[in-house]
Amino acid sequence: MMSTIRARVRDGRLIVDEPTDLPEGTELDLVIDDAGDGLDEAERAALHAAIGQAWASFQAGEGRPASDVLRDLGKG
Repeated sequence: MMSTIRARVRDGRLIVDEPTDLPEGTELDLVIDDAGDGLDEAERAALHAAIGQAWASFQAGEGRPASDVLRDLGKG
């Protein structure tokens, strides 16, 4: 199971200010967290609604095979 530990850079040092139950001496690989997708709340709500509608269509059997879509786009 993978868990997330948040840290901030302060004076060139990584500061982790949350408790952890990791064993002493555990080594971690750190990655820079993407700042996000830049969507505001209304845009995010619209995106989630569109995804929900697409999923409902798929579950209702209204989906199309990707090969058909790609063919129609001239990519397949």
